[in-house]
Amino acid sequence: MPKVRLLLALTVGGLLARLDARPGFDDTGVLAGLVFLSAGVFGALAPQKPWRWALAVGLWIPLAGIARDGNTGALLALVIAVIGAYVGAAVRRLISPVDAGS
Repeated sequence: MPKVRLLLALTVGGLLARLDARPGFDDTGVLAGLVFLSAGVFGALAPQKPWRWALAVGLWIPLAGIARDGNTGALLALVIAVIGAYVGAAVRRLISPVDAGS
């Protein structure tokens, strides 16, 4: 199951990067919210290593932005993903204790 979640998180991140690359898409706030929420959901599902979810979801946008346009400002998406994943993990830990092995 952890590999399925990781594959799903990578897919979500890739889809968000693809959305960001669309010529008519210019709503940074919506994209930032989607990155935050997506990373937060994965952080809540498996809160042991939230950095893993932040990278899986949030790394695609900066990689594509830097490769495509040299846009280093796209690294902000990774920061938003880190915050989202750790907030999701914290909320999960507050709501219910988590086993270290899952």
